[in-house]
Amino acid sequence: MKIKSIPPEIKDFLEKEGGSSVFLEGASGTGKTTLGLQIIEEIADPDKSFYLSTRVSDEALYKQFPWLEEKEMRSQITDASKVFLETLYSEDEEEKEMLEEEKKIKGAKEFLETIREEGPPEKVDRTRLTQLDKSIPGLNRVYDRIDNVLPERSTLVIDSIEGITHKYGLDMETFVMTLQKDLVENSNTNLIMILEKEEDPDLEYLGDGVVHLERYQHEGRNVRTIHLRKLRAIKIRQPSYLMSLEGGRFKCFEPYELDIVGEQQWKPTESAEGKYSTGTEDLDALLGGGFDVGSYNIFEVEDNVSNEEFFSVIRPIFLNFIAQKRGVLTVLSGGTHPENLRDDLTRFVPDEYFNEKFRIVDHFSSRSDEPYKIALAGKSQSEYREIYNQTIKKLKGDQEQGILDYAGLDTLEYMQGGEIAVKQLLSGVANTKNSDNLGLGIVKPGLNLSQEIKNMADNYFVILSINKTPCLYGIKPKTGLYAIVTDEEKGSPYIRLDPIV
Repeated sequence: MKIKSIPPEIKDFLEKEGGSSVFLEGASGTGKTTLGLQIIEEIADPDKSFYLSTRVSDEALYKQFPWLEEKEMRSQITDASKVFLETLYSEDEEEKEMLEEEKKIKGAKEFLETIREEGPPEKVDRTRLTQLDKSIPGLNRVYDRIDNVLPERSTLVIDSIEGITHKYGLDMETFVMTLQKDLVENSNTNLIMILEKEEDPDLEYLGDGVVHLERYQHEGRNVRTIHLRKLRAIKIRQPSYLMSLEGGRFKCFEPYELDIVGEQQWKPTESAEGKYSTGTEDLDALLGGGFDVGSYNIFEVEDNVSNEEFFSVIRPIFLNFIAQKRGVLTVLSGGTHPENLRDDLTRFVPDEYFNEKFRIVDHFSSRSDEPYKIALAGKSQSEYREIYNQTIKKLKGDQEQGILDYAGLDTLEYMQGGEIAVKQLLSGVANTKNSDNLGLGIVKPGLNLSQEIKNMADNYFVILSINKTPCLYGIKPKTGLYAIVTDEEKGSPYIRLDPIV
């Protein structure tokens, strides 16, 4: 799955011809300021952009967003916010000299305008500004700075509209209309307006775009989302994205895709003493180094999770066992076909490894010519147990290595009924905990044995999908919410878990 700092629709919106305006709205702490700053960094040209705030000093800004100091944006952000704040209260001699210099530049541009052919705007429009019934110290200065950028496009981020209009007793609608007409429509400016109110329908119609940021709780875990409510003249391919503010940075997540480029042979992660690696470093870290030998572990998969999203977590576990020539015995969940699973995994491990060490129990076939399939249709319970025990013995090999015993518990319950399935499960979990094997069960909603298995599991994780992004969180151990993403350094099928903060 690709990670984007900013939804591609916003990028397309702000890069289209002419100026555009967009409201960033949402409750306090939802990431509006972070998004506004990153628009300057990643979409706009920082040298032609201005971040104006009446709420924070430049040093407070760097403390909240330390990444700004690592960028060339530092001087621009400092200059923009500091000058604006200073002009709200006083203009010292240095400021006056700067104004005089800008007046000279402005005069030269006005002269050049008289000899240029008609084209992009060369002079900022001040029609609405002059009609305001109150003078706002510094706003003329902002217009001057945009004037100096023309005919190139500038970007202005105002954080926040309420802050400025409240300070000067201005009507918000009048103020927004002034900026929209003067700067956006007539002066080729991209205008980013931050609103502290979660929703303000009285203003939304004035802008070309409306983006809403939200934070809420899911099972006690923080979730952040961004909703693209309106982006004029842009096709909104995905209206909502999962997002995070980790490290003071804004980033959103696109749907997971297994993106294979060339041959990708799986390189196994070695397991710590007494552990089995999951094949995913971040998941190993949550487990204190991996699954314990002799443990039974559950992944609960919610209804809205696709097979590809779910398998993004399970695939590395399978591959890590096979690549180390450790045995894997599986009872697949409904909807997963043995042939498809084999084709998937043998893209990353040799065929001979798979045929030797991977076994799939097939309850619906009475015979099979494939070495990896165990046909059990028509077999009695005693025959089933005998075949099962023989298979485990063969997978363990002469060295009697521990194996992965994997079961889609929906299939188990369907084949054997609720009460029998629970008894079988209790027996299987007990056997696993008295061995050097690893037990892994997949639970789907609506199973009768869900509560029993939750009580028996050593580790219990939930996989869900939020705005088409697969996510994971732990109940045992208790963890926050993580987005499941492709490891950008290693590539597919390696994954990483990005915290949603």
